[in-house]
Amino acid sequence: ELVSRARAGEPLAVGRLLSLVEAGGARARQVAAALADDGATAHVVGLTGPPGVGKSTTTSALVTALRARGDKVGVLAVDPSSPF
Repeated sequence: ELVSRARAGEPLAVGRLLSLVEAGGARARQVAAALADDGATAHVVGLTGPPGVGKSTTTSALVTALRARGDKVGVLAVDPSSPF
């Protein structure tokens, strides 16, 4: 059900799926399997670099530009120094 709702564009369902994946285990594998062959396309952009080089500023400008042209945008931010 969560996968269907996420595919329909429901942000809460996407967030719950991300939480399941983050927790790992069998549920994470089930989510990955359910999403693996859905035929959808997405562009993935990764930004990395040391603190203070403008990653957040670049992300904000990119999201603003993409949304201005009508694209849907999701941002998943990861702090590799975090223990979580």
